[in-house]
Amino acid sequence: MRYVSTRGDATERRFCDILLEGLAPDGGLYLPTRYPRVDAATLAKWRPLPYADLAFEILSLYIDDIPADDLRALCRKTYTVAVFGSPAIVPLKPLETGVLLQALSNGPTLAFKDMAMQLLGGLFEYELARRGQRLNILGATSGDTGSAAEYAMRGKRAIQVFMLSPKGRMSPFQQAQMFSLQDANIHNIVIAGVFDDCQDIVKAVSSDLSFKRQWQIGSVNSINWARLLAQVVYYFAGYFQATQGQAEAVSFAVPSGNFGNICAGHVARMMGLPIDRLVCATNENDVLDEFFRSGSYRPRTSAQTQETSSPSMDISKASNFERFVFDLLGRDGPRVRHLFDTELRESGSFTLSREEMARIGEFGFVSGRSTHADRLATIRDSWQRFGVVIDTHTADGLKVGREHRRHAQRMVVLETALPAKFAATILEALGRAPDRPPGFEGIEGLPKRFAELPADVGAVRRYIERHA
Repeated sequence: MRYVSTRGDATERRFCDILLEGLAPDGGLYLPTRYPRVDAATLAKWRPLPYADLAFEILSLYIDDIPADDLRALCRKTYTVAVFGSPAIVPLKPLETGVLLQALSNGPTLAFKDMAMQLLGGLFEYELARRGQRLNILGATSGDTGSAAEYAMRGKRAIQVFMLSPKGRMSPFQQAQMFSLQDANIHNIVIAGVFDDCQDIVKAVSSDLSFKRQWQIGSVNSINWARLLAQVVYYFAGYFQATQGQAEAVSFAVPSGNFGNICAGHVARMMGLPIDRLVCATNENDVLDEFFRSGSYRPRTSAQTQETSSPSMDISKASNFERFVFDLLGRDGPRVRHLFDTELRESGSFTLSREEMARIGEFGFVSGRSTHADRLATIRDSWQRFGVVIDTHTADGLKVGREHRRHAQRMVVLETALPAKFAATILEALGRAPDRPPGFEGIEGLPKRFAELPADVGAVRRYIERHA
């Protein structure tokens, strides 16, 4: 299996090279030259597998430069009951008839990002040891990527983590998870701006090839293909649990900000997993919903990006969206480069033609938006009817998923995080604070360690040079 850039660089690279590289040299994102197709017989063979072995089977279709025994061992070391709390790893929980909640947030940081980040930490450590190299990871977080990455990488001798986060835009719990870490290899950098400013800095540094190579810069954001690939696995696991031996299509509702989580569903569908609809659920920052409804992609400015009660989705520039557009446009790299590197930069938006948008139906995408009032109502309804407390982002997914569910078809809603991370909104909705998992009591009161910088690429470069 080889990988190419979405922006036309046809140089084919192997998995372990792009694992450490992140962005492609031309500023594009990596995708495999083809999606392996999985037939009904293979699905039947995979159905009874434990999650770790299912992960190995899927990953091995994309990774051929790590020996099979080593890759299998990495998967089995990662996906354990001790880490994720359940033999199923991602168990389904029924709500109303035909609607199921997929639990993805039982890892160390109580968010779905752990599902991929725990594996990514092992992959980084394995490949760096094999090469005798070090890596400086530069990432941006709107709330959950940061803590998941830091918990996965903390204490690893060959890795330094520089994590950018927007000042005042995360919940107190999310901030405390990151800023309370005292490990010497973890560097939290608070940026005076919004998540998109943080993400722009990461891309700018990663696109500076001389700096990137000199300081061995890598990425843990979902611009890194390895992270997105690991997320493909739970779509298969969710499908197997939802169908219980029957060969039928299901739909997935996915809270979406940076488009990585739902892009993994797109990959699973391209592989042949029987997914009918991929429901893209946004909050008030509805750039993606606008695109799927109109064909226009109009990222908002920092000032236009709203601060909402589902803060991890307060994103107006969805990085992984480029991967989907690449597939939608028949893998036309020069066209994608013109849209994202020229038209978007010069005019701040682009609009696909009617003919290009006519293909959307082939990929199963539909979309919708959810507001604060919707969030409160959905959280309240889930508690009153099912005794289930959901977090704010999951509420967005559930609300929009219900709107797009076909009659008698199963809709799997991907859980984003545990409600303890967003206690203020849960309290507003239910009149009671959410339960806290053991070990997280009083986390907001722990000593915090972070630096504050302006939204300036040069300032971040200089910080890395001083601390790497």
